[in-house]
Amino acid sequence: MTALNYKRLFMALLFGSMLTLGACSGEDTNPQTQLTDTAQEAPAEMQSATGDDAMPASSDNPVVVMETSMGIIEIELWPEEAPLSVENFLRYVDNSLYDNLTFHRVIPGFMIQGGGYDSDFVELSGYPAIKNEARPALRNDRGTIAMARTQVVDSATSQFFINLVDNEFLNQRGTSPQEFGYAVFGEVISGMDVVDQIAGVQTTSRRGHQDVPVEAVTIVSATRR
Repeated sequence: MTALNYKRLFMALLFGSMLTLGACSGEDTNPQTQLTDTAQEAPAEMQSATGDDAMPASSDNPVVVMETSMGIIEIELWPEEAPLSVENFLRYVDNSLYDNLTFHRVIPGFMIQGGGYDSDFVELSGYPAIKNEARPALRNDRGTIAMARTQVVDSATSQFFINLVDNEFLNQRGTSPQEFGYAVFGEVISGMDVVDQIAGVQTTSRRGHQDVPVEAVTIVSATRR
């Protein structure tokens, strides 16, 4: 299968399940099983050439240090580009609400997702949903962090994901729910090797959720640097 045909199939599977990248609404947030199988076979052509060296953060931008059970990830946030998303994320950080939650959804060649559940799959009771700040200039490239949501455009609460590759099809392309995209609000500036290690863990199905790490990957703490 060519890379182009693969991508079309991948997109069809994603949007066939409405890419419900998690939400605290009680709705089913799991994609079709085929998505897991397909994502694990992502061809080299879809991989980003982005390196894992630490990147200098802007002196004016907040940086969140996320200590996980597999290492430390530092994330620079972009308040000028996505003020609502950054304010929302920092609200959870400053109130220690991400502490002891997990990366509950891991799909190699796609993304890792967290901020919604603890290791027993007890769901975080989050703050109200925010407006989706997706726009074409905010691209879901490798290493960026974005808000997860349901098929409802403005449904993001606490859950987020880190892109493992350049996920162009998650960028805003229109105004319909399928085309609106996912709001990027920052990027990993250190610890992308940790992100990749998380992406490589063995996964299973658990309590109705797919792509769950067999051994919990815990967010020990998330604090401002």
